Amino acid sequence: MNKEEQINSQDSQKRLSKAYETEKPKLMARIRAAGKSLEETEDLIHDVYTETWGRMERLANIINLPAWLNTLVSRRLIDTWRHEKIRKMAGETDVAEETLREVIAGVGLDPLDNYVRGCMVEALDGALKTLPVDQRKVVEAQVFGAMTFSDLAEVTGESIDTLKARKRYAVKNLSRTLRHWIGD
Repeated sequence: MNKEEQINSQDSQKRLSKAYETEKPKLMARIRAAGKSLEETEDLIHDVYTETWGRMERLANIINLPAWLNTLVSRRLIDTWRHEKIRKMAGETDVAEETLREVIAGVGLDPLDNYVRGCMVEALDGALKTLPVDQRKVVEAQVFGAMTFSDLAEVTGESIDTLKARKRYAVKNLSRTLRHWIGD
């Protein structure tokens, strides 16, 4: 590296450090407003600055560094949104938590009550055993195996729509069975 490149590199490092200090709060607020958690926000900011640090030689040609960083954040948010949208379209979800929430919502219990939760786990286990085999396999694979609909489709050869329908029926049946459990 010659002396001029070294000076440009040092100048770029100073500009990036200053931009990090001044722009980080604004960018974090923007990302948080997009619905991201604090951890996701910090990860995204870190990724943007790491990527920028890796392209230090380009920084000398960038006139408005804060605007450039803002554009990188916009692109990352769009990429994240697209990735989430594709996952949802493929049927991927946080299966265990989502399934339990659907069942609990269908039953109408307060899941914060530890005693009820313990009894409900037992009742849910019994209700799972009464499901038709195809429905039970989908629920068990998602809840206990953490498999997505696309994973299940690949393993079973069934279509994703068929698997989603089986899960929907299973949740309905579990909710109905647990409603009877409440009445007892």
